[in-house]
Amino acid sequence: MTSPSAALTGVVPPLLTPLTADGEIDLPSLERLVGRLLENEVDGIFALGSSGEVAFWDDARREAVLEAVTGTVAGQVPVLAGVIDMQTDRVLQHMRAAERFDLAGYVATAPFYAIAGPEEIDTHFRTLAAATDRPLWAYDIPVCVHVKLSTAHMLRLGTDGVITGVKDSSGDDVGFRRLALANRTAGSPLTLLTGHEVVVDGAYLAGADGSVPGLGNVDPAGYVRMHRAAQSGDWEQLRAEQDRLAQLFEIVFQPTDKVGPAAGVGAFKTALRELGIISTNTMARPMSPIEGETVDRIRAILGQTGLLDGGTATGEVAGA
Repeated sequence: MTSPSAALTGVVPPLLTPLTADGEIDLPSLERLVGRLLENEVDGIFALGSSGEVAFWDDARREAVLEAVTGTVAGQVPVLAGVIDMQTDRVLQHMRAAERFDLAGYVATAPFYAIAGPEEIDTHFRTLAAATDRPLWAYDIPVCVHVKLSTAHMLRLGTDGVITGVKDSSGDDVGFRRLALANRTAGSPLTLLTGHEVVVDGAYLAGADGSVPGLGNVDPAGYVRMHRAAQSGDWEQLRAEQDRLAQLFEIVFQPTDKVGPAAGVGAFKTALRELGIISTNTMARPMSPIEGETVDRIRAILGQTGLLDGGTATGEVAGA
């Protein structure tokens, strides 16, 4: 059993959820994807996050994902579970359903759909924390929940022992740096992980403890190398890795007829299908998969960044 008090740092990819052509969870592909992440020495796995299309899954599918992921991981690295839902009682239900799994903690957003202010958000996180002995992570993703978690509030929750860390997907680099500085000044009550794939190097310089990159499903080795470079103070290697990963991230801009997860997660799934890791690039309904010339452009970027034909996916960055 993973120690609930252990700090989770490093590279913690938000796991995609592969689907069959008819939209069911593709367990063999899911197990291959998890196995690939483990082979590339990630530090943890975040299941049922936004990259995992959690907002589209019913309770049975959520449990099936956790069953497969924790079974495949078998304690090799910590697993975080997203318990994301609109309001507190539904999140509590997800937490109770996940109690039987070997998890290192839960990840929750602020409540959404019904408008929530600071008082409601505070009550939400404190209620969740009181219901479990496992660590609770705050997921800051205003693009989805339409509220930005404030630095002062997150630090107060951290100091009070309500949350153990923040998974920052705000895209607000100024806000992240302010949070990192305030956290360090307060004695670092929070562990800070960035989900901003193309500026992880800057997040490390600001004081991030690691990353939760959706693109890490496609190239986990690159993010692991970047974390190790940050730990050793090799900022030139860090920059070179980030530049290549930023080039790889261009895959999400190739679907010009799609937006949101249909473009971003859809591009990640398409890349993994082209790499032979998952069987289809099927998306949860009502989203449609990426097809046609867009696939060719994504495949070309995979080749340019060394992920096809035995390139730099498991080696060093060329010229670094």
